[in-house]
Amino acid sequence: MTENQTHEKPRILCLHGFRTSAKILETQIHKWPESVLEKLDLVYLDAPYPSTGQSGVEGIFDPPYFEWFQANQDFTEYENFEECIALIEDFMVKNGPFDGLLGFSQGAMLAATLPGMQAEGLVLTKVPKIKFLILIAGAKLGGSTYGAPPLAANAFSSPVKCPSLHVIVTVVLLGENDFLKPESIAQLDLFVDPIVLHHPKGHTIPRLDDQSLGIVNNFIEKIQSLATT
Repeated sequence: MTENQTHEKPRILCLHGFRTSAKILETQIHKWPESVLEKLDLVYLDAPYPSTGQSGVEGIFDPPYFEWFQANQDFTEYENFEECIALIEDFMVKNGPFDGLLGFSQGAMLAATLPGMQAEGLVLTKVPKIKFLILIAGAKLGGSTYGAPPLAANAFSSPVKCPSLHVIVTVVLLGENDFLKPESIAQLDLFVDPIVLHHPKGHTIPRLDDQSLGIVNNFIEKIQSLATT
């Protein structure tokens, strides 16, 4: 498919969480009803680096597990951040065009930085502009918890203008929580008019109740028009 071709469904590159996989993310996303999924062209990509430690999903999902990049203990130094973006761009060139990105956890942290870096001309220079983001349980690189890799130092110097849907845990039930909740909330300030979906189920991709389904469907209507431009 060439850049000038159009497609009816928004084509979305999906970036999985830390020490999981494309297959695991696909399984998690299929908690969402078919009435939602049939409106989207979802493409899943494994991160380039095998897990360097124990996965939080061992015993729940089968290996292999992958990670996009690595960091030291206090998240001030990073390895393979630029390299993983180069792999993403290469995949987008060969399998695109893509309209937007969906990310979960580490994948959401990474995806959030890309529109700003692309606008600076630092990354994704060979592919069309990212038109929207869906960020699930993400966090801000360059925030109070996670430092910014040098390449992403100015990723949020200006508010991110593309439409964005943020899936964030808020009300906690039965002791469930998301360790990234504060950073997910902080991430909202980086975007112009973010759409927020709240849920009570911890660090996960939640099932959609009626209210959440309405929010997601409204966002899809918004991005469907972008997929043909």
